Amino acid sequence: MLYAIQVKAGEEHETLVRFAECITAEGEEAFVPTYDRKKKFRGEEKVITAVLFPGYVFFRTEDVESLFFRLKKLPRLTKILRAENTFLPVSQEEDEQLTLLGGPDHHITVSIGVIEAGQVKILTGPMENFKGPIRHIDRHKRIAIIGMEIGGRMHDVEIGLEITKKS
Repeated sequence: MLYAIQVKAGEEHETLVRFAECITAEGEEAFVPTYDRKKKFRGEEKVITAVLFPGYVFFRTEDVESLFFRLKKLPRLTKILRAENTFLPVSQEEDEQLTLLGGPDHHITVSIGVIEAGQVKILTGPMENFKGPIRHIDRHKRIAIIGMEIGGRMHDVEIGLEITKKS
C-alpha cells in the first residue's frame, strides 16, 4: 500500500536519499512526485522541475508498522499520515491518479491544450486522461491548479499546462 509521509518542506529529495540509505527494504519504494513547468527568463524559455506535494514523500510498503519504527531511526522530521491511531494509506483511486499523471517515474511533464468555447481541451500530455477538477488556469505562469485528494484531504496542486489558443 502507498502511504504519505510528512517531511520538512524543501527537504523532500534529501529525505528520499536518507530513505534509500537507511530505511527502504527489498520490495519497497519511496518517491517524490515532481512536475515540469515552462518559465521565461530574460526572454528565454526554460523548463523548471518542482515538487508536486511540498512536504511529502510517498512510500509503498506492505508493513507500515515496521516502517513506523524504522522512521524513528532518522534524525529528521518524518510522520506517516494517520487518523488517531490508524495509519492512513493513500486510496487505490488516489494512487491510480498519481500513476496516471506521473507514470512509473512519478514525474509529470507539461501538457498542451486549448480553450474552446470556455472549455479546456487537453491536446497532449499527462492531463489528457485527468478526470479531476481544474480549479484555475494561469496562462501567464503556464500552470493549472488542480484538485487532488491524498490521504482523505483535498490539495490544490500546480502542474504545467501551456494553453496555445483561446477561442
